[in-house]
Amino acid sequence: MRSTLFEDFDKRAQEVRRYFIFLKNLEQGSIQLSMGNTNNTKIKPINNDLEKTLKATGFLLLYNLVESTMRNAIETIFDELKTKNISFDDVRDEIKKIVIDNLKDKDNKSTKDILVTVQNISVDIISATFNRDRLFSGNIDGQRIKDIAEMYGFSYKTNARKTGNGKDLQRIKDHRKDLTHGFKQGKRI
Repeated sequence: MRSTLFEDFDKRAQEVRRYFIFLKNLEQGSIQLSMGNTNNTKIKPINNDLEKTLKATGFLLLYNLVESTMRNAIETIFDELKTKNISFDDVRDEIKKIVIDNLKDKDNKSTKDILVTVQNISVDIISATFNRDRLFSGNIDGQRIKDIAEMYGFSYKTNARKTGNGKDLQRIKDHRKDLTHGFKQGKRI
């Protein structure tokens, strides 16, 4: 049985793949706009600026795939610890450090909120301090993935010939940041 983490990744990756196939067909001229209604249609080529904007959107989709997959992976770790009632004392040192850092994080839950949710501190402290919204904040790239993997104690090793050791992730992150902060428009990416 495949985990929902992998199923979600496969679904999102397929959506991104289909989008890039669309872009490739668009670039090759095999896709055009059909305007009008069923009785009166006009076929027009897609405007060059619109094509560039659609390509820029591809960077947003790629970045979203990477960040959501990493967020879901980390969340799966915390969900598994909670579901299996694993005690703080029994987790790896890497996870203990993260839980303690989460506890110290001023943007996390208040002490009062944590006390309300914690009944068995050795078990509940793990999930009570987890905040999925604070994981990446739009700043994930190959190096950040390696750092997170080391922090959580899982492997980040990939087939370097296929992935280039994540070097394209920096470019994807930079383009996403430029687009979302308005530094560049789609046609300039």
